[in-house]
Amino acid sequence: MKIIASLITALLIIAVTATSALAQPSPTPMADLMRSEGRIYVVIAVMLTILGGLLMYLIRLDRKISKLEKE
Repeated sequence: MKIIASLITALLIIAVTATSALAQPSPTPMADLMRSEGRIYVVIAVMLTILGGLLMYLIRLDRKISKLEKE
């Protein structure tokens, strides 16, 4: 139950941060260039893949540790 609560909290924090980041104008020409060429979506996909992998690793590690603690 703790894991679910922490995941929900993390998703809420990410959602709030993402919406506030989207509300700000893009002052850098590099971001405009990447967005116009479609590269920004590749960067976002790679970042989400890495974060998803880390999250899965931490959940798996937590389950293993909990199992060892019960034994």
